[in-house]
Amino acid sequence: MTAEGALARVIRSAGSRAAAEAEVCELCAAPLAGTHPHLYDTADADVRCVCGPCSVLFADDGAGEGRYRLVPRRRLRLPPVDTAVLGVPVGLVFFVPRSDGTVTAQGPSPAGAMRWEVDAAAWQRLAGTCAPLAGMAPDVEALLVNTARGSEQHWIVPVDDCFRMVALVRREWRGLSGGGLVWPAVERFFAELTERR
Repeated sequence: MTAEGALARVIRSAGSRAAAEAEVCELCAAPLAGTHPHLYDTADADVRCVCGPCSVLFADDGAGEGRYRLVPRRRLRLPPVDTAVLGVPVGLVFFVPRSDGTVTAQGPSPAGAMRWEVDAAAWQRLAGTCAPLAGMAPDVEALLVNTARGSEQHWIVPVDDCFRMVALVRREWRGLSGGGLVWPAVERFFAELTERR
């Protein structure tokens, strides 16, 4: 075996890995752009990457018999919301109202998202004081809250933004307290959120 042949194999192997890691639509396997739509899989409670043409099938609860819901793009910054009434003692958390009337709270951790059930009646009372909360799309929109380390940010966002935030915290967390990378990364995440309809 020549060194030239081994190098060629390494280059081909790296190229194959890069091609294999390129994102594709989870329905039709078409290549995806960096920014692409998502579907929320209600059976697996997970987000699926899809291409534009496949996403159209699920607009207005079209295909999928309710299993897949198109994740909206809307982001809306809210004035401070008193989420203490929901009983979740975490400063970085998101609340998702569900189609069945339940509400979950999830917070990022080094191991992924921690999850709690929230009192649905408490959520309804809070939504009664903040009209945008009452209009959230179940399962696919979340109230994202950051009151950690002196922040005061409240957003209605698509659930895929929340999953991105959880992945960011998991990736940047070091040691027991998070280290020096996680909180600046969280601040950048919130600084880069922009409103969109």
